[in-house]
Amino acid sequence: MIKIHVAASQQYDVILNKGILSMTGMYVKDALGLQDDPITGKLKNKKICIVTDETVDPLYGRENQTLWRSLTLTGFEVHKYVFPGGEDSKNMETIEELLEFLAAKRFTRTDVLLALGGGIVGDVTGFAAATYLRGIEFIQVPTTLLAIVDSSVGGKTGVNLKAGKNLAGAFWQPSLVLFDSEFLDTLSYDIKLDGIAEAIKAGIIAEPLILDSIKMKRTLDDPDFLMNLASLAIEVKRKVVEEDERDNGSRQLLNLGHTLAHAIEKCSRYKISHGHAVAMGMKIVAIASDRLGWTVENCSEDILEILERFKFPLRCPYSAWELANAAMQDKKIRGGNITLVVPARIGKCRLKTISVNKLEPFISYGL
Repeated sequence: MIKIHVAASQQYDVILNKGILSMTGMYVKDALGLQDDPITGKLKNKKICIVTDETVDPLYGRENQTLWRSLTLTGFEVHKYVFPGGEDSKNMETIEELLEFLAAKRFTRTDVLLALGGGIVGDVTGFAAATYLRGIEFIQVPTTLLAIVDSSVGGKTGVNLKAGKNLAGAFWQPSLVLFDSEFLDTLSYDIKLDGIAEAIKAGIIAEPLILDSIKMKRTLDDPDFLMNLASLAIEVKRKVVEEDERDNGSRQLLNLGHTLAHAIEKCSRYKISHGHAVAMGMKIVAIASDRLGWTVENCSEDILEILERFKFPLRCPYSAWELANAAMQDKKIRGGNITLVVPARIGKCRLKTISVNKLEPFISYGL
């Protein structure tokens, strides 16, 4: 078992273990500090809503399956809300429908949501939890490597607007994060790559040991390796979140490659997945930073080598103009400036603020 404690505004544990899904009820009960009814020996009048999508629901969300049984045996009154998967559902319409569902089921401030799925499910559930009755507790049960490595930890929640990605949201920390290594068995190679991209990002930012570990692997079939990789990446995020929870300073370093990744996702109408777009974004930023002399040590060759090792598709199909135009709605734009994350050397990145007028030339250097 791997257990990482996050000391943010709400303190919580991130627990990774094989078979942990069968113990979800117990872990949720303990995390929320709930007590059994002295007569029945079970929880009393405590609702939990599993929020999931149409892809994950048949795998783990049904009444006759492990998660539901664990919650029911613990004494929770279990409800479920399912929405279509994909970025097209990560919007205010889904949030409104979920909030109306909770109201119809008479959820109160003492009840809880449980996000069962990838990053989109986690973002939607967290945002709903932050806004329903001005805030109720929620649990993250990520089912993808990408979600456990990155989005399930740190308290960023939100949805997309037509203008761009994650433009509506809230900071709302979970009460617990649980990840079962058996989830890895259902993930395709490409979906695992999404998580690897975020792990590589964490290594470039602050932990070269991650990159050393990845360099020794040529396949992604070893669950112990992936669990260890996830724990190292979570530790990087934990330290940054504890230092700058509200994303006003050092937490921005976690956005390495993300300004361009979000632009790539938007240009592709979200046909290019987040992790694959992050890999493209990191490649562009690394090459441009080297060519402009912004790095202390040239990084692009090392970064390209590790991305190519796992056969990431790295050729960006969009022009510098298209990417710069798509990035104009990025959250990191303040006034006429945008803050980029650039590598100084492997294991050390820094923030570089430039005029938005210089973004297109910067991208051109990296393409």
